[in-house]
Amino acid sequence: MSVNLQEKLIRYRRELHMYPELSMQEFETTRRIRQWLEEAGISILDLPLKVGVVAEITGEQPGPTIALRADIDALPIKENTDLPYSSLREGIMHACGHDFHTAAMIGAATLLQAKKAELKGTVRIIFQPAEEISQGAIEIDKAGGLEGVTAIFGMHNKTDLPVGTVGVRDGALMASVDRFEIEITGVGGHAGIPNNAIDPIVIASQIVTALQSIISRNVDPFHNAVISVTRIQSGTTWNVIPEKAVLEGTVRTFQDEARELIPTLMKRTAEGIAQSFGAEAKFHWYPYMPVVDNDSSLRDIITETAVEQGLQVVEAVPSPAGEDFAYYQTKIPGYFIWMGVDGPYEWHHPKFVLNEDALILAAEYFARLAEKVLNN
Repeated sequence: MSVNLQEKLIRYRRELHMYPELSMQEFETTRRIRQWLEEAGISILDLPLKVGVVAEITGEQPGPTIALRADIDALPIKENTDLPYSSLREGIMHACGHDFHTAAMIGAATLLQAKKAELKGTVRIIFQPAEEISQGAIEIDKAGGLEGVTAIFGMHNKTDLPVGTVGVRDGALMASVDRFEIEITGVGGHAGIPNNAIDPIVIASQIVTALQSIISRNVDPFHNAVISVTRIQSGTTWNVIPEKAVLEGTVRTFQDEARELIPTLMKRTAEGIAQSFGAEAKFHWYPYMPVVDNDSSLRDIITETAVEQGLQVVEAVPSPAGEDFAYYQTKIPGYFIWMGVDGPYEWHHPKFVLNEDALILAAEYFARLAEKVLNN
């Protein structure tokens, strides 16, 4: 069965790869997932979702409900892999491997369906839209996808880990992600007569430099945090000092204390520097998603399942990238792992590729894990 299932999962993954869809636009992806699940005889819950699928395998013996999660959206990236199954949609690509996650979880669902009689409870499989914009987990929850679920498990492919390797880490695995914007209002004027103006570009430059001292001088040195200014916008021409400048960027943290402290210090820094020049700064903070925080009580079963399957377990290296699996973990206990796929490029790269031999391993792992969790 494994050989036939592996061939099927490769076909599913390649079809998804050829027809990627952006966040909250995964209509064809949803249709394909539903079709493949129905062909395997797997029940699909009737939930009010525009995109995304929630399936369920209910065992013949009573027990709890647990969930497995895959994400299904792609990215606005032009593919440059020369694969025979490259994206047929210009400027859209599965450059993060969500097609891998989806196909593998369909495989897990298929394996669990075959063992339905032995299951002591229910396994819910969540095929979540819009991970890349951190909206999909919220949509799943609003639709009732988490009702009755006592624990949730998920993965992300990891190209710097070889096939057959599972990365495991308790606590913070992926960073919280937040966005900020700083609006600076000065006084416009002639570029040759700067003394009659209050230059927001000079002020913005001072703020960019000063923000970095928050990490080096205000955040606990044993904490992990990054402040990145990624956009500076100001001015319309070469000989006019503009009235306004806008800074935008992101903050990544792994500790709640740092996440709470940093915006207060950023606001104080920006407003203080602007005021010293006679200008005004307005600080805006947009909370985006929390830390992926793995429940340590689940580690043993996560590890034992991998070892029993003959997979190599390694200590996962945390990533400052974000993942909205974190939202589920604010609601119920959960654990997120790395699944080795042995590729030359990191996520979000136009040449992102992975080794499809990992598909069946991931499918078997999550099927085993679900059965083991229910039995224990």
